[in-house]
Amino acid sequence: MSQYDISELERLIDGELPWARVQEIMKDAKDADRFEKWVAILQARVPWKEPILLPLTTALFIVRKGRQRIVKCRCGHEFGDYRVNWKLAALIHVRETEGQLAEVYRGTEQPDPTWIQIREYTCPGCGTQLEVEAVPRGCPPDFELLPDLDTFYRAWLGRPLPDAVACEDKTLEAMRRWRIEPR
Repeated sequence: MSQYDISELERLIDGELPWARVQEIMKDAKDADRFEKWVAILQARVPWKEPILLPLTTALFIVRKGRQRIVKCRCGHEFGDYRVNWKLAALIHVRETEGQLAEVYRGTEQPDPTWIQIREYTCPGCGTQLEVEAVPRGCPPDFELLPDLDTFYRAWLGRPLPDAVACEDKTLEAMRRWRIEPR
């Protein structure tokens, strides 16, 4: 089994390795501590101390904050419980008119604005664009990943997390707490 040093994995993460080397690494068996190395690299690059449990994207992480597991942006903005779709706590720019869609799509590539919306999700803390989705009007935000952290850590990494929590989508429960006052 190959062993890769931290500096080579950092160059891999940063897109600085030659493509031939990237292919070698992709095809080779993963070193047993690859996940730990990867998380250590990412942890060293963020300004906060909460331990990263799982990276979701290049800018979003599931972290342990006390006894909670939350989604946190690279800048430190907290989106809340990882079992609630983080997009509900993001700034959302919706493109839904022909003119707005024309800013992204040209000519015949443009979708029909009576059918499609483009939603751009941005971090309220740093302004980083975190996700873009093209969805039918009325479609709820896509919840791309709800990992079973406890199973991953116990069964795959061999080190259970303290304070196991149920892996269940809590998005609707969170939305039920929203209260819209009549005007």
